[in-house]
Parts: sequence; C-alpha cells; structure tokens
Amino acid sequence: MMRNTKVVLCLWVLIVASTSMAAGEEDTHRLYAQLLSTYVHDGLVDYQGLKANEKKLDAYLDILAGLDPEKLSPDNQFAFYVNAYNAWTIKLILTGYPGVKSIKDMGTWFASPWKKKICRINGKLLTLDDIEHNILRPRFKDPRVHFAVNCASKGCPRLLSEPYQGSILNRQLDDAARGFINDPEKNYLRDCSKII
Repeated sequence: MMRNTKVVLCLWVLIVASTSMAAGEEDTHRLYAQLLSTYVHDGLVDYQGLKANEKKLDAYLDILAGLDPEKLSPDNQFAFYVNAYNAWTIKLILTGYPGVKSIKDMGTWFASPWKKKICRINGKLLTLDDIEHNILRPRFKDPRVHFAVNCASKGCPRLLSEPYQGSILNRQLDDAARGFINDPEKNYLRDCSKII
C-alpha cells in the first residue's frame, strides 16, 4: 500500500510540475500576445500604434533575452524561436519607423537586415538569419517554418495576431501554411497548356 501511495504521489508531482511548466512557458509570451492582438489584424501590422507602445515590445524582448530556450520542450523551443524572430523583425522596422519603406532599407551596403546582430537571446547576440537558418530549419526540420516567420514584407506569410505556443503549435503551423498557400494574392494557378 505504501509503495502505491509513493507512485501516485510521484505521478501527481510530475503532472503538477509539467502543467505549471507549460503555463509558465505560455506566460512568457503574454506581453507579446497583447501587442499582437491589438496591433496585428488580418496579418497586417499597425506600426504606428506599435511605435507608440514600443516600450511594451522592448519589455517582451528583455524577457526573451533572459531565457534559456534549451530548457523548454521541443515544441515550446520552436514557438520561442519563431516568436523571437517575428518580434525582433517588428523591432527592426520600428527602429526606422516612420521613414522606412522596406525592411531592406534597414540593411547596409555590406549586410542585409537579416544579418544584423540584433536578437538578444540567453546572453547571445544573434541575427534573424541565425534564428531561421541555424536554429529553426536545421534543428526542427519542419518546412512549415517558412510560413511562420514573417519578414515584414507584403510577399511574406501573414503575421498571426497571437504568439506561437507549444501546446497548439501544430495547429498554428498548419493554419499558417494553409493561409499562405491558399492566398490568391500570393499564389495562383494559371493555364499552363499555353506555356507548353
């Protein structure tokens, strides 16, 4: 009887710990969730509104800078890095707003904006390319990443008005992929018989 009690107690502790850990991981993105729900509609970003509330974005980026994503579950790591990429892209645009017409304006003659070391994560300074090409693509090997990261261009997939979350990651990635592929402004089929 005593042994069964210990097993039940251990299982209960594991369940409580994993539940609070998941809740904590999603709490990480609470500020970002507020910003996205307020300033992103139908995939379009209200940069003017965000500029007025930039300190809130900075506070979120400070939270990301202090976290070690390696301690997260794989789905939460993926969500963390996608959110970091998208939030730092927004921050990059805001550094030149309102004068910026294209994200490419944020680069230099020698480096594209995606090669600027601006992303502070776990004591390291990364580029947007580092996040996409050195972390997300090789580590997770999920082609849907290309529909999740947003490069602040009208040709890019739409930015969600909610942060990516490990607990619903697959649904969010599927929705993002479907939304981009089925967007007639970005993709269409034409009569190929005339080309052949």
